[in-house]
Amino acid sequence: MIGVATAFYLRQQGCNITLIEREPDVALGTSFGNAGVIAPGYVAPWAAPGMPAKILKYVFQPASPLIFRPTLDPAQWRWIAQWLRECELERFRVNKQRMQRIAYYSRECLREFRSRHPFDYGRSQGYLQLFRSEYDVDLAQPALTVLRDAGIAYREVSAAQCVDIEPGLRWARATPVSGVHFPDDEAGDCARFTRELRAICERHGVRFRFDTRVTSLDVQGGAVRGVRVESERGTQLEPADTVVVALGADSAALLAPLGVKVPLYPVKGYSATLPIIDDEKAPRAVLMDESLKTAITRFGGNLRVAGTAELGNREATLREQALQTLMKVLADWFPHAATPTSAHFWVGRRPMTPDGAPLLGASGIGNLWLNLGHGSTGWAMSMGSARVVADLIAQRKPEIDLEGLTLARYGK
Repeated sequence: MIGVATAFYLRQQGCNITLIEREPDVALGTSFGNAGVIAPGYVAPWAAPGMPAKILKYVFQPASPLIFRPTLDPAQWRWIAQWLRECELERFRVNKQRMQRIAYYSRECLREFRSRHPFDYGRSQGYLQLFRSEYDVDLAQPALTVLRDAGIAYREVSAAQCVDIEPGLRWARATPVSGVHFPDDEAGDCARFTRELRAICERHGVRFRFDTRVTSLDVQGGAVRGVRVESERGTQLEPADTVVVALGADSAALLAPLGVKVPLYPVKGYSATLPIIDDEKAPRAVLMDESLKTAITRFGGNLRVAGTAELGNREATLREQALQTLMKVLADWFPHAATPTSAHFWVGRRPMTPDGAPLLGASGIGNLWLNLGHGSTGWAMSMGSARVVADLIAQRKPEIDLEGLTLARYGK
């Protein structure tokens, strides 16, 4: 999604664009099975006050929002050390505000785009956050304080009001202690949107090269000159005046040989997609089980249950413990909405920075630009991030302040 959106906005600026993708189509990686949530009000860094304690609390429980697999990889421990420093309250406030700045701008960009290019992508309106315990209500208070300070529309609701917002909860096997409702937030099928966006790009002259893997960047005289790729045609050099790196979790490995060090680590996320069998007993929009950090999103006739953060395994392999957590959340809140055996499971590698905000703009190498590190909220930040990077490349002033959203925040 990040790459295709960047191609779209660059083409709008009059650039000749080639998008290189190793898969046979767009949105087959991290954009394929995500929760689909566009909730700027909820957007927050994973590094939050109380999160280290929460990890310890759940580490030995079968249903857990967090799975930690220690490895001998030095990159893992460097990232964890940076992440722990960002869990302080003041750092959390700063990081959340940075993420919300780009997320709210991105929603504006999406709405403008949608007014010009209307199409169906399973969109729904409203976002309900559910709390299973007072402990999780307490953990949410720093985030709510940031929302209040920013004047963001939300309301704290009782358990009964949660049912009024989502009537399908009448058949729930669990009972929330309370909730938070964001009426202006929304959801939609990211992969479906990305495929439609690809078609629009192609109609406007963007060239796509699929089944093609980027192996390295050609840099001469301190500036990028092209991209080396491998495909069925063999190894080639694709010349370019400008290159945007939007490879998600694989961006760090591509940039490292050039001395561009980005603190990026793949944190795996899981999802299950199921057809709805009883409309009345299914959700209308999107809910977040805040205790187990799992979302249930409605896309037309389907449900998407997505969540879990697994740190320590770089491979895109399914882990049974994570899948059980997803199905528990569905069974607790909407037990009659879908048949569990119909679930199609998926795992993606979220490209996460320790502080949560993405890395946009200059790389320190001439004509080489970054659009990466969006973590689990890439869909919510995609259109705004793409427009910012396109404006920078076209030497236009971005419409938002980029403080804290560039590589400069790491002192490099």
